[in-house]
Amino acid sequence: MRIEKTEIKGIPALVWGRESEKAYVFVHGKQSRKEYAEQFARIAESNGYQTISFDLPEHGERTDEERCDVWNGKKDLTAVADYAFGRWKELSLYACSLGAYFSIETFGKRNFKKALFQSPIADMKTLTENMMLWFGVSKERLEKEKEIETPVDTLRWDYYNYILSHPVTEWSTPTCVLYAGKDNLQTRDSIEAFCKKFGCVLTVSEESEHPFMAEGDEKILEKWYEENI
Repeated sequence: MRIEKTEIKGIPALVWGRESEKAYVFVHGKQSRKEYAEQFARIAESNGYQTISFDLPEHGERTDEERCDVWNGKKDLTAVADYAFGRWKELSLYACSLGAYFSIETFGKRNFKKALFQSPIADMKTLTENMMLWFGVSKERLEKEKEIETPVDTLRWDYYNYILSHPVTEWSTPTCVLYAGKDNLQTRDSIEAFCKKFGCVLTVSEESEHPFMAEGDEKILEKWYEENI
């Protein structure tokens, strides 16, 4: 497969596939990187699309000191989308987990043809408050200490306040969602509510977990890609 290395405002990126007027912007999740787009990019290419993937802050080749938070995520996604909309005539979006949350926050008014969300963090407020419960962190303590490390991620007072003041109210891109029935980060109710509110097509893989990395999950992903790209 043809792979073009590039850089967008200091962000390492890859463009996958044969030349086309259509492409997917691929936004990975936490603990991932741009190279993990390969399986998706091969299926996208067979359907006439190129794919552009890139490293979020603190991932892959990113050696800068920017945190992988909503502010830096939005900045990077905006830069990549500006580049992509200037290069291709038609753009669609794939986003996974935290990448889907960043995408929802960034792309509410972008003219993507369609979006595919795998294990999206569609309800960040509930996830953050659940983490506070799991690790015994009160709102008062978080406000006082500002940042608290947990085994899952760092809880931050400024981030929590952003989440509270930015509920998801707008998402107009036609979207297909793949949800894992054993997802421990997002409840089924929250995903169903998101899909109902914004008219998304929901597919549930009952025995899968959030990362879709267990035996058999690769074929589930491949089938979902092929049916929805």
